[in-house]
Amino acid sequence: MARTAVVTGASIGIGAATAARLADAGYHVILTARRAERLAEVEHTIAKNGGSAEARELDVTDRAAVFAMAESLDRCDVLVANAGGAIGADYIADSSPDDWRVMYEVNVLGTLHVTQALLPKLIATGAGTIVLMGSTAGLISYEGGGGYVAAKHGTHGFAETLRLELYDKPVRVMEIAPGMVKSPEFALNRYRGDADKAAAVYAGVKEPLTEADVADAVVWAVTRPAHVNVDLMVLRPRAQAAQYKVDRDR
Repeated sequence: MARTAVVTGASIGIGAATAARLADAGYHVILTARRAERLAEVEHTIAKNGGSAEARELDVTDRAAVFAMAESLDRCDVLVANAGGAIGADYIADSSPDDWRVMYEVNVLGTLHVTQALLPKLIATGAGTIVLMGSTAGLISYEGGGGYVAAKHGTHGFAETLRLELYDKPVRVMEIAPGMVKSPEFALNRYRGDADKAAAVYAGVKEPLTEADVADAVVWAVTRPAHVNVDLMVLRPRAQAAQYKVDRDR
């Protein structure tokens, strides 16, 4: 039976790139996200390149649907909990509780749902791996990022706690924490479709990270020997020394 990897948020960006790389590494990949049409495109691309993938429309905030998906699987060797995102860049004094709620539900509770649903199958393999997609925002705060910072700090705390709780189980818990990644939708969604504001995030930065860079890191970590756990991997482009210190062409 083929090793199986479940990737959430697999319809675009880091999730789609990670799914493709896992398929290249020999995994049968369960692609999950809310947009069925985009998932079908990713599935088709993986198949065209000789990989094995299966698209499943899924909203990770729908707990019942998550558990139904998990029940339908024969096995799960790897979970990449990638679904997430940021909304807004308002200062805390002016931010919307609704935006905070959405970010928390996807980045933290969505991760909780998929982890709880798939954990028995991950343990049953005898060598399961959970990869949580964090962010440097989960390690360092910055102005205008309050809701996202809080959510990703939640992801970071989730990873550290889960690793402690599973210390005597055959499951690795890894966190990948990227910095500036030029993804087709992340900044655009954050700025509610304002293309100019989204473009300004990357303005003058010669080489921000790409989703392929992050996918390579995920698959490298997953494919280490089963006794090797990559607790936390922080990735930034060379031009980004910190959240607030970025080399830009003048």
